[in-house]
Amino acid sequence: MMQFGLIGIGAGAAAALLFASVSSGSFLSIILFYLAPLPVMIAGLGWSHWAALLAAVTATLAVAAIFGGVAVVAFVAGIAAPAWWLSYLAMLGRPVPAAANGAPASVEWYPPGRLVLWAAALGVLLVLVAIPNFGLDAATFRSHLSDALATMLKVNAGAATDHAAPDAAARTKRLVDFMVAVVPPAAAIAATVTNVINLWLAAKVVTFSSRLARPWPDLSSMAFPSFAAAALAVAVAVSFAGGMAGIVAGVVTAALVVAYGILGFAVLHAITRGQSSRPFLIGGIYASVLVFGWPLLMMTLLGVIETIFHLRARVARRRGTLV
Repeated sequence: MMQFGLIGIGAGAAAALLFASVSSGSFLSIILFYLAPLPVMIAGLGWSHWAALLAAVTATLAVAAIFGGVAVVAFVAGIAAPAWWLSYLAMLGRPVPAAANGAPASVEWYPPGRLVLWAAALGVLLVLVAIPNFGLDAATFRSHLSDALATMLKVNAGAATDHAAPDAAARTKRLVDFMVAVVPPAAAIAATVTNVINLWLAAKVVTFSSRLARPWPDLSSMAFPSFAAAALAVAVAVSFAGGMAGIVAGVVTAALVVAYGILGFAVLHAITRGQSSRPFLIGGIYASVLVFGWPLLMMTLLGVIETIFHLRARVARRRGTLV
């Protein structure tokens, strides 16, 4: 128990320091900021979810002491709570009794596909928590977010002033309008990716130290429940509607696009096994997504196709008949 307490307090202090590093404004501090959930997840995966909970509480108290106010809400919704919950779910397992056919008793661990969906849901939750700070209706939300972005950019997003050329002011206004449309879904994307990457890194660190109790899952075989595809379809449809419903649906769509993109990569890894060109193909697609971004939509489509048509099973059967 003493060890769990020390690990929790130490992990919480590390998470708070990583979060606070962003105040320096350097590029490295941004990377450290996005790694803030990592210590909490390491405590949860390597020791217990109680250690992770203590780490989350310790970090929250430290952030409250340093920053206070809105920073605490952002830290809890974006870092502390997701890190604890994902590490708790990742170590969730239920015993499976021995089967009549001689199969031994085992443990059924929480599936990685559902962890990815939870990462997306927590990314959406972070944005939904932030939305009321700017307004509860679409017009107020866009207006206040526009003012905040203009202030952040240290420019006036409205009409040109005497010290600014009209064309420069117009370009600035278009930029701010574009950011108002992009920032909510982009925030959900960033939160989803941050949750997934930190959970993967934490599992790797704990595996390296031989403290991961569950076996490493076959990520290429991960799957989503059928309702996820229906949720994506509904979110896409509602995102074309106006008002706050369209804004929220756009946030949900963005998070699910990332989740299905991750599933698409899992499918790609599975169906290219045994091919000599596999490293170049997979490496090229990863690079194109990192550089251009939009190829992720191709991976998302592949993930949706897998959910509907079970592409991996079809490829496996075909390979079985060819052998």
